[in-house]
Amino acid sequence: MATRNAYLAYKRDTSHLLYWIIKSSNAIIRGRPKGVNTTGEITVLTLVSLSRLIAKYISAVPPAIYRLFQSVIAARTATHAIFQQIAAENPDAEIERSNASHKRFIDALIEAFEALGGNSWKSRERDGTADDGTNLKEELDQLVFTNRFGALSLEEKTTVGGHGDDASDEGSDQEPQATVAPQRRRQARPGKGKKGKRGKKSKKQQGQAVPKAPSLDDIPLESYPIIQNKDGIITDYLMAVHALVHEWADLRSYLQGVWHEIAYDGLNGAVAGTVSNLAIAMIQRSASAMFVDFPGDNSYETVMNTITRGDPEKVQGNFIMTQYALGPDGKMAAKVGEADVDVKEQFLIYSYRDLVDFPTKRMQKEIRDWNPSFNLADASHEERLRWRRSYTINWLYDLVNIFSSVVLQSNTMPGQTHVLEDVDWSVHGPWNRDRRLFGLNQFAGAITSLAMQKPGTPIQHRILPHHVFQLQCIVDALTVSRGWSLGALRGHVLIPPAPNFRPRRDVDLFLDRNLERSGTGFLQAVDVLKQVLEKDGTLHGDTSRHRQSYDLLEGLQYDFHNWLGESNYMYGLAHIPPSRFSNTNANGLMESLELTYLASMSIWDQIPEPMSMVHLHNMLVQKGYLSRPVGLFASLQTLFQSAFFAEGKIPTTDFEQALMEVIGETGSRRATQRRRASARAAGISAADVHRILTPDANRFFRLKSNLILYRQSDWNAERIPDADIPIASMLGMLSLSQTKQTVDPATGRKRPEETDLVKRARAQGWSDEGLSNISSPWDQHRKSTEALLASFLPEGYTLNLGSGIATKATTPAQPQRSADTGDDHHGELTGRELLALLKTDIFRGVCGDMNPLSSLNYVWVTTSFMMLIMEIEKELAELRNPLDVRACETGGPEGKQRKRARLIFLALAEQEDECLSVMARVFERGRSGFMNHIYWTDLETSEPRQEKGRRQGMEEADAGGAYQCVVM
Repeated sequence: MATRNAYLAYKRDTSHLLYWIIKSSNAIIRGRPKGVNTTGEITVLTLVSLSRLIAKYISAVPPAIYRLFQSVIAARTATHAIFQQIAAENPDAEIERSNASHKRFIDALIEAFEALGGNSWKSRERDGTADDGTNLKEELDQLVFTNRFGALSLEEKTTVGGHGDDASDEGSDQEPQATVAPQRRRQARPGKGKKGKRGKKSKKQQGQAVPKAPSLDDIPLESYPIIQNKDGIITDYLMAVHALVHEWADLRSYLQGVWHEIAYDGLNGAVAGTVSNLAIAMIQRSASAMFVDFPGDNSYETVMNTITRGDPEKVQGNFIMTQYALGPDGKMAAKVGEADVDVKEQFLIYSYRDLVDFPTKRMQKEIRDWNPSFNLADASHEERLRWRRSYTINWLYDLVNIFSSVVLQSNTMPGQTHVLEDVDWSVHGPWNRDRRLFGLNQFAGAITSLAMQKPGTPIQHRILPHHVFQLQCIVDALTVSRGWSLGALRGHVLIPPAPNFRPRRDVDLFLDRNLERSGTGFLQAVDVLKQVLEKDGTLHGDTSRHRQSYDLLEGLQYDFHNWLGESNYMYGLAHIPPSRFSNTNANGLMESLELTYLASMSIWDQIPEPMSMVHLHNMLVQKGYLSRPVGLFASLQTLFQSAFFAEGKIPTTDFEQALMEVIGETGSRRATQRRRASARAAGISAADVHRILTPDANRFFRLKSNLILYRQSDWNAERIPDADIPIASMLGMLSLSQTKQTVDPATGRKRPEETDLVKRARAQGWSDEGLSNISSPWDQHRKSTEALLASFLPEGYTLNLGSGIATKATTPAQPQRSADTGDDHHGELTGRELLALLKTDIFRGVCGDMNPLSSLNYVWVTTSFMMLIMEIEKELAELRNPLDVRACETGGPEGKQRKRARLIFLALAEQEDECLSVMARVFERGRSGFMNHIYWTDLETSEPRQEKGRRQGMEEADAGGAYQCVVM
């Protein structure tokens, strides 16, 4: 599910194309070792000669190869057009020379394409007789990942091609040797023996390794390059830079829409935080993958100097945003509008300059009087820029001061001297154990490391593109809430600030500092649970019975109280300057939800009450002692079905056996060894609380919320193991839709590859036919969302979900698709499209009514468990119930401590009427629902409200045409 980046797609398509050409030509000239290519490298001219050779011997070129040619040619042609525009407006000998080289490269690609019959294939495409390309990814998988080259038809085309064995010199034995690229020379290593004398060659010693002959099998698929000169390498770098800038501009635009939903439409802040982290990681991965070909040229400054030729002012006007209409076939048609790109804004230059300038002392006077109530609508553009710059630099100062405070305070203690520029500020460093803030630790570590360098130390080369992109997203979160955003075509757009919006809105609901809503806030929940656990310990004769549990929760409570929403730093710590923002803070809600979930699952795994109470409730319902399920328990039973019951099967009889089965299922030697390995791995990073509390080390409660899945995968959805992906999710459907298909030779039917996800889907009743025909959820998401949003649009307007832009249609509506959807690119989605899908899952998990794992206050739920069972025990003891008496009087010296577990087991096994009746009455009196213990005021029953935020962005689009695509 890799997202589509133009340069990485170009690299991949080029490698796949060369792989096929080299393998095919090697198959033709096999038996002539001197002519076989073993390096995976060829020149442009060799590409042409090999294509001519293959055309003579192969009976049919796969359609996928023609499409790869088209993709590579289109990518190079687009870059060539950029070069031509730059050369026209800023004449430069180097650029002109590069243009000429680039044109020769494109001409050679076209020549090779035509030599293989490309024009004939294009004609068939126009006539509708060619393969429609719907199975392009499958074709490529077969061509590239299965070695089918032995099946090539190598008979020379005497009838079709018009050539016999002697028809031309191209068919001679010498020709193939001349067309393959020369192998790289390997420089011999200096010998260690004496110089001069050479003895006779000794016989091979026994066991001496025989050097392995070079082979293409040793070359990774991505290492099939076209050898180029310096101009070609420069061109490739410009392609990479342009693709990266386009990607971050697109993702920034999408994230502004998400932050708009937070401020104007009430979307939960944790959703935006998670989506933003995913987007930042996309930029980081793209840059890392692109610049592996250009060592030392990966800094933001190098990227920017390349695309602006070192002068942003001079290239202003060289870049434009263009709108295109899409025809009924989904392809770009007429241009319907365009606008100049604000280079400094879209290329993040303002944020970069703020990042470079903020550590300098000269900035402090300039940013001293930042006014949070400044009227942006009435200000000039320059005044708005100054206001934003002042905010950004103030925010950076606060970030560094908060993050470094623990070291600065430590330096004031006797015997403590830490050289600030040498401190490891990263999340893997020794100071990560001291919590100072939530949600921004990795970014704060990188920025603090820059800020702590000695004055005059160059830091520009250490600032990477994703650092600047993340800072821009942080600043956008504020400016969007104040009504200032950046439109793709209208530039800076100003609307009234979001009424009554408070950045701490969702944090305040989560913590409930002022105790406004009983049973929901985290801070009060910890206080109440501690009291209940202490009382329970006294009843069991062990006051330290629950010490580990409430120590863990009290630690989180302390950190949240002091560093989430409000900060001790706001009031000034000793030796730390006071905060520049007494009412502004970083929203670390997302990470706080993760930590409370992790801590709760860890506690549930250590105490018997959650497991035993859910089994007890199920029996009372099945036996009719409860006329209807208690909402809270029924919801938990659904959310954690596989955790509470062996193989996820809810028992209707043999209730005590069902409890024993789930205990036995998780108590196997293999399961125990797996948990111990996870615990050992967590111990390696003892400073990382996320790893310490990993659900992988739990025995029963191993289910991970979406937020945890993304963090554990380093914000890369592609790295989430199949075993952890929920089937009933957008990510699950996307993964299933992209599962490789095989054809059963006996039946001819498609069958998906046996992945863990496929196996789990089958266990839930999916058939092979159903699994093989799953369409991408992006298509379903686009159709359902477009239908929904149509009700919000003015009459006569249409929407492109990909860009979030609505336009007034001047032609009848046609079925449309985005010009850059994954449908045309090996099933890939753009970063924007993948974020839209994942955002749906995140929304549902945080504040939606489908799988809302992160919305529930598990501390309050644990309190309910404990209070219910303690009340049951009290009433049974007063009645001298025989089961309760037996549970109390057996078990030896430790009987009192294990009495509760025996009572539950006896109740499940013997089902004594008086005991079950008492239990049912207590459940009825304490009846509560899932909604009584969520952090928020409500759960969203569907996605409409989070999509309404796009309306404001839609209205900024220029009316005039039924366009569907915006291109920079």
